[in-house]
Amino acid sequence: MCGIVGYTGKREAGRVLIEGLKKLEYRGYDSAGVALQENGQLIVTKAAGSVADLEKALNDQFKEVRVGVGHTRWATHGPPTDLNAHPHSSVSGKIVVVHNGIIENHRSLRRRLTEEAGYRFNSETDSEVLAHLIEYYYQDDLLEAVQRAVADVEGSYALVAACSEEPDLLVCARQDSPLIIGLGDGENFVASDIPALLAHTRKTCIMEDGEFASITPDKVIFYDADSLPVEKEVLQITWNQEAAEKGGYDHFMLKEIMEQPAAVRETLRQRVDVSSGLVELQELDLTPEQILNLDKIYIIACGTAYHAGLVGKLAIEKLAGIPVEVDVASEFRYRTPVFAENQLAVVISQSGETADTLAGLRMARARGLKVLAITNVVGSSVSREADQVLYTWAGPEIAVASTKAYVTQLVALYLVAIYLAQIRGTLEAAKAAELVKGLLGMPDQLKQVLSEESVAAIQAYCDYLVKWDHAFFIGRNLDYPVAMEGALKLKEISYIHAEACAAGELKHGPLALIEKGVPVIALVTQEAILDKTLSNIQVVNARGGAVFAITREDFKDVSRQVDSVFNLPRVNDVLAPILSVVSTQLIAYYTAVGRGSSVDKPRNLAKSVTVE
Repeated sequence: MCGIVGYTGKREAGRVLIEGLKKLEYRGYDSAGVALQENGQLIVTKAAGSVADLEKALNDQFKEVRVGVGHTRWATHGPPTDLNAHPHSSVSGKIVVVHNGIIENHRSLRRRLTEEAGYRFNSETDSEVLAHLIEYYYQDDLLEAVQRAVADVEGSYALVAACSEEPDLLVCARQDSPLIIGLGDGENFVASDIPALLAHTRKTCIMEDGEFASITPDKVIFYDADSLPVEKEVLQITWNQEAAEKGGYDHFMLKEIMEQPAAVRETLRQRVDVSSGLVELQELDLTPEQILNLDKIYIIACGTAYHAGLVGKLAIEKLAGIPVEVDVASEFRYRTPVFAENQLAVVISQSGETADTLAGLRMARARGLKVLAITNVVGSSVSREADQVLYTWAGPEIAVASTKAYVTQLVALYLVAIYLAQIRGTLEAAKAAELVKGLLGMPDQLKQVLSEESVAAIQAYCDYLVKWDHAFFIGRNLDYPVAMEGALKLKEISYIHAEACAAGELKHGPLALIEKGVPVIALVTQEAILDKTLSNIQVVNARGGAVFAITREDFKDVSRQVDSVFNLPRVNDVLAPILSVVSTQLIAYYTAVGRGSSVDKPRNLAKSVTVE
């Protein structure tokens, strides 16, 4: 997944594609490629590395070509190599495809195409299946072949296909992954994001889920899922290039916060059997016997990923009954942990290049432990050196302060916890199904938290918080790691000194700092300890602290005991951190904006900490 560009018209197609791909580089990628129509052939050029490397490989040798597709890849299936880069070709070379998304049933489709039709596969990607499947159905009508092919597909896709036998035509399809058509005079464009189009046109049509488009230089026809023509609204884009890269948002961080429902959906894909309500983790290559014999798990991570690990610890211990020890990676490498047989190490790193986390991974492996990596980057050092990898599929994250990468780490850890519990028999089938159902419903619940009304409530609170230089986050049990992550986000980007403390520890020191008006953000989502947390809040009230509670809408008593409240949808206690942390991200964001801070690039910080 990452960037798509397509063109059919009167210009030099190769130049249009390269320029468009460069406009999408901000999204992050690891390889690039183009396919160009020339003399009845589709000529594919690909390069692991940068668009500049691809441009060098093309070397202006296709100046007369007027039709083509291009892609920048963020690896999900298979490492970043020339073969795994897009576009992908069918066996005969007659069909090429570029694709964003994930084909969940690619393994079964691959077997079918190999066994029934004798097709050969050249890459490790799920996307290559589409090229062969379209050719399998092709009978002189590319649109029909694409429609029949995607009917066999389970998963998400934004795809553009071309056929050597229909030289001016591009066919597009969309499901759960964005695709935009740019309209020109005697030429038309396709892109996964608006920045790739702005140099050529500002007239666009946004494809919706289940739609198809047939594009030639002179005409664009849209079709619905039943193959009936659709009239589309033409939108005039008024954004400048910088705003377009951010999807019209003021900052990448806000864009990435808003992308979290989609990111969670992608992380869950292929890992949950909806019919049975079971988690299926093929990536966790442990036998049932090994899982039954597990007597300890080490979670090793830094910063935000460490806070995800703390949530993972509580979930794994509660659901699977396995003791878990969470370590800050920079400390883990310098102590002497007592390793033994039947233990597992889990390392968490957004970039897969975090130096201290890598050192912890190597230390664990050197001492004989199997290592599971949770990371967002295929081909990263962590993913190469771990025994097993669970990719989060959050997509590129540009802002330094992590949001969607963190939330998808939480989802990955919940999947691990439920899967281990299933194998060990520590979770009743009905309880497991309830949790799985809760996870599957999380994208919709996240949309509620990110609704215009909810965001406005957070902004109203930030008008108060912005005036202070100190703030506290409190919580108990699963709320405590969320408090830690909330405090980290606030200090990272607003430069307010924020401290998180376990609510039950207030009387052991932190209460001395509570005075009239001091902002205290209380996480209140755990039903079993609701009364205890409310008692801690009363202690803050007695000292004049101003309490803003992040709680569940079904906890009616909370609003009567705090200054203001933010209500989350009803949610299972165990899964509540996914929703509650998003509200703390919004608090950090709008407070930073109110203080005029550099949101995407906070001072003194880097996206990936690759040195000790």
